Amino acid sequence: MTNPLSQPGRPGQGLPTPPSGWPIGSYPTYAEAQKAVDYLSDQEFSVQDVTIVGVDLMQVERVLGRLTWPKVIGGGVVSGAWLGLFLGLVLGIFTNGNILGALIIGIIGGVIFGLISAAIPYAATKGQRDFASSMQLVAGRYDVLCEPKSAEKARDMLAKLSI
Repeated sequence: MTNPLSQPGRPGQGLPTPPSGWPIGSYPTYAEAQKAVDYLSDQEFSVQDVTIVGVDLMQVERVLGRLTWPKVIGGGVVSGAWLGLFLGLVLGIFTNGNILGALIIGIIGGVIFGLISAAIPYAATKGQRDFASSMQLVAGRYDVLCEPKSAEKARDMLAKLSI
């Protein structure tokens, strides 16, 4: 993950490089690795020397449900109506005309756009993908690494933490 507070001179910034450091802990979930680093931070350890590394990466596709034409069309109508409502409001504010008329035109246009933008990709699959899903990149485990100069101290501190 990136952090807007990251330091520009820290090694590893810019081009991707393999992580370095000594392992000070290994956790089955990211939440546990994050808790370990947070614990170190609470103990006023210099956490800028610490890196969380996801090991044994997997791409996981979680199936959310079956897709049918009514669901696809309904989703297109709803998302298009929201877009149309927004565009209608913007058009109504920046013109001296009737705001209600701009809203109606915006919603109708949005519904048409939403229908088209949802129906065409679904029709193009020709029944090969009749389900909705979300993709995630997860790791088999999360190692916490630390720069060698302070790794022993960090390992001793994490030994006191029971996760």
